[in-house]
Amino acid sequence: MGLDPASMEVMLGVAALILCLLFFDSYRRSRAPYSGWWCLAIAFLLAGNLAYLLDGTPSQVWAGPLGNASLVAGAFSVWAGSRSLRLLPAPSWQLWAAPAATALAAALENPGTNIWAGGLMYLALMSTGMGLAAIDLWRMKSSSSRTRSSLALAAAGLGGYFFCRAVAYLFEGPGGTALRTYLSPATTSLVTLVLLVIASFSMVSLSNEQLIRALNERATRDSLTGLLNRQAFMDLADRELTRIRATETVSTVILADLDHFKALNDSHGHAAGDAALQAFAGACRASVRRTDFVGRYGGEEFLILLPGAGPESAKAVASEISRRMALAEPSEGVHYPTASYGIAASLAADSTDLAGMIAAADNALYEAKSRGRNQAVCADTPMLETPTAS
Repeated sequence: MGLDPASMEVMLGVAALILCLLFFDSYRRSRAPYSGWWCLAIAFLLAGNLAYLLDGTPSQVWAGPLGNASLVAGAFSVWAGSRSLRLLPAPSWQLWAAPAATALAAALENPGTNIWAGGLMYLALMSTGMGLAAIDLWRMKSSSSRTRSSLALAAAGLGGYFFCRAVAYLFEGPGGTALRTYLSPATTSLVTLVLLVIASFSMVSLSNEQLIRALNERATRDSLTGLLNRQAFMDLADRELTRIRATETVSTVILADLDHFKALNDSHGHAAGDAALQAFAGACRASVRRTDFVGRYGGEEFLILLPGAGPESAKAVASEISRRMALAEPSEGVHYPTASYGIAASLAADSTDLAGMIAAADNALYEAKSRGRNQAVCADTPMLETPTAS
C-alpha cells in the first residue's frame, strides 16, 4: 500500500507544530541561540507543509513558491543553529538569499499549473543547507557535546536525501520513476518526520548538557573575576601535583596580593576595587600557559600553579603580570594597585603537599610586603624583584 502524500504532510505538520511549541518554551526559558534557531527551523517546516496542502487549488500559484522558500529557510536556520553551537555567526545574506532565490525560481516556472515549479533550485538548496549544518556540527569539539554525532548524522542524512532527489530531478525530470516512487513527496515527509524526531531528541539532550555545563561552571568559577574559585583551584591543583610527582617534575606556586587594596576601596569605592580585581585576573590569564591553573584565593589574593615550571619561570610570569597590570587603563582618577608575589617550588622528590607550598609562598609574600611591595620573593632563596611598574 502506497503512502498518501496529503496524509503524510498532515502528520509532519502536526509533529512540527508540537515540537515548535515545545522548543519555543525551551527558548523562552533559556534564551539559548541554538534553541531559538531550531524553533525557527521547525516553524519554517510547519509553514512549508501548510503551504503544500494548497497544491491543486487556485492558491497554488503563491503557495508553491512560499512552501519551497519556507523549507529552504528552515534548512538554513538549522545551519545557523549549528554555527551558534560553535559560537560562530551565520552570514545573514545567506539566510535570506537562499529562500529568496528559491521563491524566485518557482515564480518563473508557472507555479499556478506546475506543481514542481522551481524544483531543482529547491532541492539543491535544501541539500546545501543541511549539508552545511552537518559540516558545522561535525566540526564541533567532541568534548563539547556527546550528541553532536547524532545531530550531524541526522543533518547529513537529510541533506544526502535531498541531494539524491536533486540528481533524480536533473536526470529524469519530475515525472521520473525515482521521484514518483522511492523519492516521492510522501517518502520525503516520512524521512523528514523520522529525522526531525531524532534531531529533536538530540537537541533536548544537548540542552541538558549545556545546562549541566553551565551549572558546573558556576560552581567552580569566581563570579567576579571568572577565575577558578578557591575550592575548585585546590581540588584541581592537588590532583595535578599528584600527577606531577608521578612523572618526577618540578612545580611552582605563586601567591599574589594586590598592594594597598583597602586604600583603593576606601578612596574610590568597591566598584573601583572590583575593576582592579578583574584587571588583575585578566593580566593573569594573559600571562600564563593553557596548562597552568589560576584561581582567586580570597579577597585580593590570587593563586597560580605552574606545573613543570621552576622558580625562574614563576618570576617571569610574575613580571609579565605586573607589566600587563601597569598597562591596564582604569577609570579617570583611579590608579590600579601594584602586586606582591610569594613563590614556592616543589620538586617531585619533595613530600611537600599543596597546603605546604601555599604556606611557603605565603611566608615569601609576607617578606615581599615587608621589603617595600611590588616585587616577588622566592621561598628559601634571596629576594627576587620584578620590574617596578612604571
